[in-house]
Amino acid sequence: MVPLPIRVLTGIIFIAHGIPKLVDIPGTQHFFSYALGAPDMAVIIALLEVIGGLALLFGVLTRIAAMLFIIEMIGAILTVKLSKGFVSGYDFDLLLMAASISLLLTGPGKPSIEWNLLKREIFPKGKEMAYSVRRQKE
Repeated sequence: MVPLPIRVLTGIIFIAHGIPKLVDIPGTQHFFSYALGAPDMAVIIALLEVIGGLALLFGVLTRIAAMLFIIEMIGAILTVKLSKGFVSGYDFDLLLMAASISLLLTGPGKPSIEWNLLKREIFPKGKEMAYSVRRQKE
């Protein structure tokens, strides 16, 4: 039951940050062009945040969404936020990355589409990996 609040809140946060990017694609592209020199990434990131956020919210393809969010947060920190410093810079991105790492390791948890409707986790190998790493440390 531990992943549920992390999964749901992280999903909501990514959706809340992705919707404005989708609503104002030209503005988002302008920002991405200015900050990254890659305006085409705006649509990809916006879709990732909304669709990936929904995946986390409902608990389907959780590990894949979490892995993509980890990559996104690393990119955001290195390209935009690092120069702003920790506070008011990359602190929030690190927190979202930590939540995504947690979800990558734990999976969606029992209250999820994967467990309740599909009756299994879509990628159970990741769960087995997390447990084997935990057992080795004990």
